[in-house]
This record gives sequence, C-alpha cells and structure tokens, in this order.
Amino acid sequence: MTYPVPAKQVETLYEIKKSKFIACAGFANSRESAMALLESVKQQYPDARHHCWAYVFGNPNAPSSAAMADDGEPSGTAGKPILNVLQHKDIGDIMIIVTRYFGGIKLGAGGLVRAYSAAAQQAIDALDVRQEIKLEPLSVDIDFKHEQFVRHLVEQAKGKIANCSYKSSVMIDIELPLDALDNFRKQMAPIAFKVSAKNE
Repeated sequence: MTYPVPAKQVETLYEIKKSKFIACAGFANSRESAMALLESVKQQYPDARHHCWAYVFGNPNAPSSAAMADDGEPSGTAGKPILNVLQHKDIGDIMIIVTRYFGGIKLGAGGLVRAYSAAAQQAIDALDVRQEIKLEPLSVDIDFKHEQFVRHLVEQAKGKIANCSYKSSVMIDIELPLDALDNFRKQMAPIAFKVSAKNE
C-alpha cells in the first residue's frame, strides 16, 4: 500500500515564443492543502495572467480525487494537459500549478496544450519522491503493564502512536501499515482487553 509522493516542492521554467510557463509541483493530499499551495503561488506571482493547475490525491493507481482548472485559458488547453501528465506518472498526493506570463505572441490551442504539458513534465522530471505508507487507525485497550510492549510493537512495525489515555486501563490510538495489522492483532490477542479499528 505504499506509493511515491513529492518529497519537496520544485519549480521549473519553460519558455516558448516569449511566453513563460513557471511550473510548481508539490505535495497535496486534500482540497485544503491544494488550495493553500495555489494561494502561495498566486502570492509569489501576483501579476501573472493565469495560474492553471491539476491535482491527484491518494494512490496514483486508484486516486481518491482528481481535479483541474484552466484559470481563464481556452477550455481544455491548460488544466487537462497538466492532469494528463499527472495521470501518466506513478505519483500520488501531488499538485502541479503552471503560472503563465504571456509574451505577446499567441500560441494557439494546440500550442498551449503542448506548452502546459511540457511545463508540467519538466516539473515532474525535477521532482524528488518519497514513499508514502498508508496507515490504518486502531484502538487498543490494555493493562498498564503491557503499554511498553505495545509501544515497542508499533515502533517495530513503523507505525505511529496517535493518542494515549489512562483510566482503569490504557487506551492507545495507533496507526499501523496495512501489512503489519495481522501480526499486531495476533500479538495482542492474549493480552488486550479490546482491539478495534477506529471506524468500527
């Protein structure tokens, strides 16, 4: 369940017939984070005529969401070519914004499609990726004496402890990689009062 995502933001410049296409590619895994990235690019280039974009959230083989915008360019000449580049790459949780400065020479619809595609491709080529591991949330209810053991298991499985509350027992909210769940549940069976998925 791992997939590549942008490790950090990159910016590239593509020039054709005096028009400048500045492509910014970065990590975004929600509409909010994507719009925040767009806003920061708009602030960086406030005098640009167009900020066209596309994003793909989640695993690139089965994205949870994808969207695009032409931002005033003729329909289908900007957002779609950017999205097209993204859909042919094995990278998830990614957004590309291409900012255009018009150079005075019209490119025509075909020229725009090629320019936005080339700008997006250039940003992808410059991008470093890291592996994103999808974590599943679980809650474990255990005796105090087993807390360290559970923490050790979570660490070994490259999971995360999200929350811990102490009452008559210890309730630990954890997040584990999918492939570690079965083994974790087996280890917990003899000692836990209860192990439940967060959405159960």
